[in-house]
Amino acid sequence: MSQGVDPGRLDDPGAIEAADPGGMLRQVASSAAQLREARLRAAEGGVETLAEDGRPRAIVVAGMGGSGISGDVLAAVCGGPVPIVTVRGYRLPGWVGAADLVMVVSCSGSTEETRAVAVEAARRGCRLLFVGTEGSPLAELAEQTRALFVPVRSVGQPRATLWGLTVPLLMAARALKLADLPDATLEMAAERLEDVAHRCRPSSEPFVNPAKRVALDLMGDVPLVWGTSPLAGTAAYRFCCQLNENAKYPGVYGELPEAAHNQVMAFDGFFAGGGAAADPDDFFRDRADEAEHGLHLVVLRDTEEHPQVAKAREAAVDLARARGVAVTELGAEGDHPLERIASLIALADYITVYLAIALGADPTPVSAIQELKARIADT
Repeated sequence: MSQGVDPGRLDDPGAIEAADPGGMLRQVASSAAQLREARLRAAEGGVETLAEDGRPRAIVVAGMGGSGISGDVLAAVCGGPVPIVTVRGYRLPGWVGAADLVMVVSCSGSTEETRAVAVEAARRGCRLLFVGTEGSPLAELAEQTRALFVPVRSVGQPRATLWGLTVPLLMAARALKLADLPDATLEMAAERLEDVAHRCRPSSEPFVNPAKRVALDLMGDVPLVWGTSPLAGTAAYRFCCQLNENAKYPGVYGELPEAAHNQVMAFDGFFAGGGAAADPDDFFRDRADEAEHGLHLVVLRDTEEHPQVAKAREAAVDLARARGVAVTELGAEGDHPLERIASLIALADYITVYLAIALGADPTPVSAIQELKARIADT
């Protein structure tokens, strides 16, 4: 049950802990440990053997929710030596066959849609890598189909086990020479995650804690989250998924330059500059007050942007501010793509948990998801 909205809750570490009974902050803080552990599990699971059959024509990652995002992260880090497609559903694309590698990811190992794709991939003779919980239906299917299986230790919720689920895919890509990921780079990414965790720790006060500060700024607003590259676009999608699941809050994601061809029009709409109460002909009204609860542009800036995208970003930020739309810009950190996406995702994870706590929502449960699944389950 909601505890009610209280921004002051973020000032008190004790109140934060009480408002997070499922320990979502602890789960998020485990990201660096997950990365290191998953690297070892992937090696022990034999992902190096995937290279014996050469480079696949394409990689298809099957997964839902917090497991499915692992495919998007893989694509963002690899940069495209071969096509990487994420399937979120029951059906494998018709073109997928024996020349392709299908990576099946399910934290629980029992996700209905993902298992259906796994069965179809095995039937078509695809190369297979399964990632999930030991002793699960997916693990049993891996044994039946002779698929390579990497076990994952869940830290609680699938969405919080992102790095445990993603690193085996990255290690497989490294073995196939599709990604430049030496151990030193993986360790730098882990250290980056640790650094974000330190800056965003519960005991850090809002005026110095970047996640708490952004969470407080977003309260009551409708977030429009844009990435400035495919990598940052993946982080924007993850940000909105975490807004939904952690904070029980809406969010719209986009990526420049595409967002400049459609979503930018929201700056002229109902939620911008005070919504229906605003008079568009009154240029002397207090736009700052009107924007207190309205559209909020969150720009996730990658360090590598196309020159025209950089121009579009600057122009969009100016347009938003001129129309009374609040703007928050968050920058990726590090040089390697894995470091950059890790820094953006880690900060977003903390922001969404702190937003949940400030709003009085328990970050961990996903009751509506469970109820929906129960309603459509076979009886």
